[in-house]
Amino acid sequence: MVVDTKRDLELLAHLMRRAGFGATRAELETLEAKGYDAAIEELLAPAENAAWLGDYMVRRFHHEQSGMMGPRASGENWLYRMVTSEAQLQEKMCLFWHGIFATGYPKVIHGKVLWNQIRMFRKHGMGNFKDLLVELSKDPAMIVWLDNYDNHKGAINENYGRELLELFSMGVGHYSEDDIQEASRAFTGWTIGNTEYMVLRSERDSDWPYGRISWHFDYRAEDHDEGEKTFLGQTGNFNGEDIVDIICQQHSTAQFIARHMYHFFVADEPPVPAWPYTPPRDAEAIQTLVDAYFDSGYDIKAMLRTLFTSDFFKDEGIRYDKVKSPAELVAGVLRLTGEFDRPRREIMDRALQMNFMGQMLNNPPSVEGWHQGMEWVDTGTLVERVNFASEQFGDASKAGVKAMIDGVMADDYATSPARLVDACLDQLGVIEASDETREVLERFAERTGAERTREKVGSLLRLATATQEFQRS
Repeated sequence: MVVDTKRDLELLAHLMRRAGFGATRAELETLEAKGYDAAIEELLAPAENAAWLGDYMVRRFHHEQSGMMGPRASGENWLYRMVTSEAQLQEKMCLFWHGIFATGYPKVIHGKVLWNQIRMFRKHGMGNFKDLLVELSKDPAMIVWLDNYDNHKGAINENYGRELLELFSMGVGHYSEDDIQEASRAFTGWTIGNTEYMVLRSERDSDWPYGRISWHFDYRAEDHDEGEKTFLGQTGNFNGEDIVDIICQQHSTAQFIARHMYHFFVADEPPVPAWPYTPPRDAEAIQTLVDAYFDSGYDIKAMLRTLFTSDFFKDEGIRYDKVKSPAELVAGVLRLTGEFDRPRREIMDRALQMNFMGQMLNNPPSVEGWHQGMEWVDTGTLVERVNFASEQFGDASKAGVKAMIDGVMADDYATSPARLVDACLDQLGVIEASDETREVLERFAERTGAERTREKVGSLLRLATATQEFQRS
């Protein structure tokens, strides 16, 4: 049996770009020795020694990114974790859920609480969807974001009940206004501590993580509506957990989560508001994920395993079909260049550069999160993306850049322009380039002289990061 090592590496590279933030050539070789299925299992259940110890280092070097008192610190802390954590899929799933359960600083005004929400995604984001929705409903950032602290027996606030159904689970068209009201009644009494003090002061007294208000979930039984409720055709004295249980039973919920998963990991779908009127790009793939949802008892990890092992994910036709989000691009580049072997103040600059590309973590533009796909790119953000990558790979003193140049220089076959381009694309994470892209890169390699120098290799690496293949996943 002949093993096509190149094709195996290309598939693994595709997996790591989609399920993580990319991988170096050496990392891909390590995964290749284990096999594709084993690589998936490692992503789904990282080894205990992959636990992230960066919290201690952050506290030592950056008190602000540890305390997270300002609007940007929690995002900077999270970006550092994306760049340095070995549990890539775990961080990718945090980004996935952050885009769906979009919660932001302008209303919450509490960086530490937003960070705690991401930590909750990290703990529950690959578990049971029912458990995740219950934890989301108890999350202080979400309670404030959608005003559930103002949802009382006899005076309901529908904000959370409405978005729970519309944007978090089922989608428009699968519930009624009465269902929204009944769900909202079930979540009365689900609030945070010291709510009365907040109301009396008409403000959240402490926006710092260690002030007088410790934000935590508080269930007020006396403020919960104990009356009978009818929700999605079922009747009972429902509490919030019961509402979540009924939601998770719905086929529309399975389809909604499956389509989100396909959109994030496989190929772009239109924005969520268009879903009621636009069929899925691949209805068969969505049904496969729906089946995994019900067969596993709403288990997200089982859905991910089904997705990553599927033919529709492995299909070469969907590679480089997705534009990387700014967070994916920045984290992926920084993992390759090795700029952050420890916390450095430069993470603030990198987070700002990500903002200029159109994405500020913990500050989505609306409750819909970010629209993705080609909407990430316009004339301004494209320049920011290309300049960022070029600047990073133009610094040969960075450990990762030096290692890539060393790898190309050590390749005895990388002598012709074509082979030199192969070697550079290989070092950038086994990138498969189109004939058009290769022609441009080879022409550059040819015009810069026959001699293979470190400066020439470095320039070719920089040029390659401006290609559409590198900017996509």
